[in-house]
Amino acid sequence: MKRDKRSRLRGHRGGGYGARKKHRGKGSKGGKGMAGTGKKSGTKRAWVLKYAPDYFGRKGKGFVSLPQKNKTKLKAINLDEINKRMEEFRKQGLVKKTEGIEELNLEGYKVLGAGNLKEKISVRASRFSENAKEKITSSGSTAVELEKEE
Repeated sequence: MKRDKRSRLRGHRGGGYGARKKHRGKGSKGGKGMAGTGKKSGTKRAWVLKYAPDYFGRKGKGFVSLPQKNKTKLKAINLDEINKRMEEFRKQGLVKKTEGIEELNLEGYKVLGAGNLKEKISVRASRFSENAKEKITSSGSTAVELEKEE
């Protein structure tokens, strides 16, 4: 007695229909719509890139990076360096004399507390370390923190 077809073809990939893709009921079409436009489907991808270039990716968006906080990195300067560079700051016009006290404008700097101030000045900077603030006020000078621009 002849075994039925299903039992005879068990363990064979195509099940009697040749290649797997030949018994799908859709002819030689790969799938629905634009199926098969992946990396390796050369001819269809070439057609898509030529005649429908916006098919891949987010339409009209290009590359969009995550929003970044606009952070500007502050330069660090120590109190002893301020002492050394006072003449340089005067030449650059960063020191202005107001009401008998010299005012040093260090916008874009964070003042750190290494060393001590020798002159009585008003220091205006973007940031101050706690130690620097204490040393500036103890030397009779003033520390003024500039407002953040947002």
